[in-house]
Amino acid sequence: MATSRNDDLDWLYRRPEPENNEPEHTRVLPPMPADEAAAGPSTAVQPPVRDPRHTQQPGPAASRPPQQGPRSGGWQGGGGLPPQGPPPGGGGVPVPTPGKRRHPVRTTFRALGILLLVFVVGLVAVPVYAWSKVSRVDEAPDGARPPDQPGTTILLVGSDSREGLTKAERKKLGTGRTAGGRTDTIMLMYVPVGGDPVLISIPRDSFVPIPDNGRNKINAAYSFGGPKLLVNTVEQNTGLRVDGYVEVGFGGFVNVIDALGGIRMCLPKAIKDKDSHLNLKKGCHNLAGADALGYVRMRKADPRGDLGRVERQRAMLSAMVKKGASPASVLNPVRYWQLNNAAAESVTLGEKTSARQLVTLALGMRKVSNGTGLTLTVPISDPNASTSAGSAVLWDQQQAKEMFGDIARGDTSNLKKFAKK
Repeated sequence: MATSRNDDLDWLYRRPEPENNEPEHTRVLPPMPADEAAAGPSTAVQPPVRDPRHTQQPGPAASRPPQQGPRSGGWQGGGGLPPQGPPPGGGGVPVPTPGKRRHPVRTTFRALGILLLVFVVGLVAVPVYAWSKVSRVDEAPDGARPPDQPGTTILLVGSDSREGLTKAERKKLGTGRTAGGRTDTIMLMYVPVGGDPVLISIPRDSFVPIPDNGRNKINAAYSFGGPKLLVNTVEQNTGLRVDGYVEVGFGGFVNVIDALGGIRMCLPKAIKDKDSHLNLKKGCHNLAGADALGYVRMRKADPRGDLGRVERQRAMLSAMVKKGASPASVLNPVRYWQLNNAAAESVTLGEKTSARQLVTLALGMRKVSNGTGLTLTVPISDPNASTSAGSAVLWDQQQAKEMFGDIARGDTSNLKKFAKK
């Protein structure tokens, strides 16, 4: 049965059925044009073309349902919401995109990370800059030297040179006007490959052979031939190879103490010594630079003489290292800067002394200051012997040889027996 186009439109727009009440016939959609068929299936339904012969009369606007665009396939015009963003042809106002908000926790951690980075860089940069200005001196002796021992051995020297001190400063510090330079303090810092480090004091009045200068007090070696002869003398009398050399003068010692804000020392009894300008009561004191220097140099008011003096020197050095490594010194940028620069300007290093050796020295000194290292004095047989150089200190040669022999083998496990009870 043939159908007309009007019948198709009646079915699509749901016009009333004919009154003959015949069953509805199956409708066949018009064939798709060839070009649309080649483009593939589409989910969009194209509206039919109205026949001008069947034009509906427009009704009230409220009675006409809004035309809905298809659920898929893009917006086809008519009713409904238009797509977001500007139309393809340009123009229009794009929909604004909400701005990114910074997370407060992430921002805080990022700021803390930057501050930590700056702090770490400062910890490294300040000493590198300061120590680049350190003076150097040739300390390596000529001729035969002892063989290298395991570990690292550093010679620490406190010089009594008045160089750089004004007349007023010499008077204030009580250093006198002695020309030239001698060694007020001589210590050996030995850090083994394994085991406890040991700090050994060599009394400055030790009566020993000085190469090419006969027998004399060991501090005269510095006066006769400077650091080279002093190193040579220490090596020949101990059998140890000196790996590094560190020297501090009077003025440098005072500057470092002042940069630390003084050192707290507790005195078992009052000290009154005219030569060292000391007048301290019994008890604990925060010693500034000048008083700290007098404290470590004093010996006439000490009944133990040079032996008591070396013990105070070790105690002062340990306290300095402990305070210098404390958070109050490291975390305070002003004190950290002043301390590094004061130390760099006050210290003279041997030409062969490396940065690695200085780090080893610092780590060893820290262990000693914390009580995990040893502090000793060369074994003594007579602290007040009469010699050609006057009253001097004589070593116990047998015990000294045994002690230094253990160190030459890199073993510090048996050195406690040389500590004074």
